[in-house]
Amino acid sequence: MLLTRKDLELAVDQGVLDAARAEGLWAFLLRKNAQRPQFDLQHLLYYFGALLVMGAMGWFVNESWERFGGLGLLLIALAYAGVFAAVGWWLWTKAGYRVPGGLLVTLAVWMTPLAIYGLEVLTGMWPQGVPGAFAKYHVLVRGGWLLMEAGTVLAGLLALRFFRFPFLTFPVAFALWYMSMDLTPLLFGRTEFSWDERKLVSLCFGLIVLAVTYVVDRRTREDFAFWGYLFGLMAFWGGLSAMESHSELGKLAYCGINVGLLLVSILVQRRVFLVFGALGVAGYLGHLAWHVFKDSLAFPFVLSLIGLLVIAAGVQYRRHGAALERVVLAALPGWLRDGLPQYRRGLGD
Repeated sequence: MLLTRKDLELAVDQGVLDAARAEGLWAFLLRKNAQRPQFDLQHLLYYFGALLVMGAMGWFVNESWERFGGLGLLLIALAYAGVFAAVGWWLWTKAGYRVPGGLLVTLAVWMTPLAIYGLEVLTGMWPQGVPGAFAKYHVLVRGGWLLMEAGTVLAGLLALRFFRFPFLTFPVAFALWYMSMDLTPLLFGRTEFSWDERKLVSLCFGLIVLAVTYVVDRRTREDFAFWGYLFGLMAFWGGLSAMESHSELGKLAYCGINVGLLLVSILVQRRVFLVFGALGVAGYLGHLAWHVFKDSLAFPFVLSLIGLLVIAAGVQYRRHGAALERVVLAALPGWLRDGLPQYRRGLGD
């Protein structure tokens, strides 16, 4: 809801609020809005700069860095992390600079994979053999990367203990997404594994990440759940969508799961579920168009009609959505209704 000063003045004119309360409410809303992340030039520069550093010390590290050796890579990563953490902590304590401070602490966490990789090269200790040069970390699925991902998760959680900065969940969720792929060779005890095994592990791991993220979403006021939902869905939906089904019933079940994601998006008030669910439903409709009803003249007309009916349903929801939501919420068991993020109680920090 977009609320302006004129709305409060109109409420005063119509006797809904008195002038003193309207003034107090407006002052409260201004203070509350000042604490929210703003999308302006300075924040764009903050985040763009952080992404450049992430790329430089992650995705764009090439194999020539191997000449530094394990000790060199470890010292470089620790030096970067130490400077980032120190300056980030200093900015964090300054009024108005929590965002750049939090981003620098996030960059310190981002150095964890390189530091652990250097330590593993130095000691020769790997979970499942040498996975390759660090430059291959973002390319190859290998069980040998697992300690790097586990260390990043632990470093991120430790940083969150002292810095309540939502973007710190990005490296944690990112590492968990990679872990969903690199766990497969370790779980099956071999470096060679089938795609079916990888899909199953990704699907199950994604569900676990989504469940944990949901718990976090229920217990926090700030948005610490966005990245967990995003990468959890990437693991779950990616594994689910990659699975081959040779029956139309299986493909229909896939569509049903994606429709379920659309409903979940309403219950937990997260558009990311809407995006993945819509992509899944669109994929199923594409399957019907190109395979089941390939030569049917009627299918495009029927699909168009369905689309128009969906739009009409949206119009009706716009008119009666609040009443419908009240009916649905009233029908839910109390424990389930109270478990929804927007109805959570006893919030933490």
